[in-house]
Amino acid sequence: MNAVQPPVSKTRSFSTVFLIEMWERFGYYGMQALIVYYMVERLHFPDTPANLTWGAAAALIYVSPAIGGWVGDNFLGTRRSMLLGACVLTCGYALMAVPSSSPEFLFLALGVIVVGNGLFKANAGNLVRKIYEGDDARIDSAFTLYYMAVNIGSTFSMLLTPWIKNYFNASRHDQMAWLPGSQHLFGNGVGWHIAFAVCCAGLLVGLGNYAVMRHTLSHIGSEPDRQPFRIWKLLAVIAGGIVVVFLSAFILKYGNVARVFVYAAGVCVLAIFAWLIARTEHGEKPGLAIALILVIETVFFFIFYQQMSTSLNLFALRNVNPSFDVFGLHLWNWDPAQFQAFNPIWIFILSPILAWIYTHYARRGRDLSIAAKFALGFAAVAIGFFIYGAAGYFTTSPGKTSSWVMVWGYGFGSLGELLTSGLGLAFVARYVPARMGGFMMGAYFVAVGCSQYLGGVVATFASVPETITDPVQMMPIYTRLFDWLGVTGLVCTAFALAVLPLMRRLNAAHLAHAAPVPALQGLPAVAP
Repeated sequence: MNAVQPPVSKTRSFSTVFLIEMWERFGYYGMQALIVYYMVERLHFPDTPANLTWGAAAALIYVSPAIGGWVGDNFLGTRRSMLLGACVLTCGYALMAVPSSSPEFLFLALGVIVVGNGLFKANAGNLVRKIYEGDDARIDSAFTLYYMAVNIGSTFSMLLTPWIKNYFNASRHDQMAWLPGSQHLFGNGVGWHIAFAVCCAGLLVGLGNYAVMRHTLSHIGSEPDRQPFRIWKLLAVIAGGIVVVFLSAFILKYGNVARVFVYAAGVCVLAIFAWLIARTEHGEKPGLAIALILVIETVFFFIFYQQMSTSLNLFALRNVNPSFDVFGLHLWNWDPAQFQAFNPIWIFILSPILAWIYTHYARRGRDLSIAAKFALGFAAVAIGFFIYGAAGYFTTSPGKTSSWVMVWGYGFGSLGELLTSGLGLAFVARYVPARMGGFMMGAYFVAVGCSQYLGGVVATFASVPETITDPVQMMPIYTRLFDWLGVTGLVCTAFALAVLPLMRRLNAAHLAHAAPVPALQGLPAVAP
């Protein structure tokens, strides 16, 4: 007689999603750390096309989960869609590892990443929700750890891939003469593609983890996951994905098409929210209204956030001294692409501090509401950009500012992220009815995608003309944009404060029609 298998704990099920999410984010952020540099330095894009291309790609990457969430909820299954998405992403990074200098080939590889992310992202988040469905006391902690997976993966990849790129781009023919084929292994820009291959390897490790632990999720998923597997459904999704790959490549190649597509997607999200608020039951309207307001505020945050991989990334390349010095003592040098890693590093430093503060004041009944945390978050972001804007006052040589400017700027930006975007998936899970879970998480990512593109548009205001090569002339181009972003952050702070009374009324109405649940605590930020 077969022994009865003990039930799988929620913690073990969550660990499976945690690990594959961590490795997926390792691949994505390893690629993001280099992609704008790759276009500017390897493919010789001017600043404006590079910023807009990556803005459009990031938008598509975050718009696609709206479709992927529907596929997971209603067609292929949440668990199966997540797994297929991870496999497609592996193929996308493998294509980027191919030593090609063709922009069209890059667009095609990014199109594959768009499809993979669409299938993976919404469904991985929705699996976390399904694991802890009905357990409101633990869902906040689950999303906290889920966001930590994001930051663990992004920290290591953002530090690793720039180093790998530099190591293999350097000419080491003489030192490595004993190695067959060394004349092709080093130099000639091959380091870019080896770094992208490492992103692919991260996904392979994640898939290996899933293969070993897949039994822990066998009972978790949407209704299609519980039905027998149908090969025609898989083939239909793959066929649709191929169409989306070529459509995405077309959109990335033609900037005007990208602009129309992203703006239309934004209008659709607003229309969907309006339709749902109008058509849902009376008791569900306040929660959806809260979600809409917070989504709008999140959109503004991600416009700021997108500067990390665009204007701030190019600023670090051209106007930041890579040397870290304290009182004249040299500590180490930092590759320009590695400065982005300060975002997750600060997340790790600040998360426990904020968690203690939230707990301390919650015990005294003085915890801040989500809306108030959003207001403080925008204020922190504004301070961060004012620090970047003051870079010209902390130069170590003509046109080169101190690396510590980036450290403290990222510190305040990360604090703002902890107070705003880290609550994104959690407030969708809390305020949106369960039957809309996958689709509304997808809609949330559509809104984030629109803001990613808008962030690319904003970054073009700091595009450096190709005729300017002197860092001294470049510096004010960037600092002017950063000062304006600081002012915009203050405006967003004022808006968030202005809607506080409305948010309190809506929250009271929502709680009146729902079972009482603990207030959302601050969560570590999701690095999208």
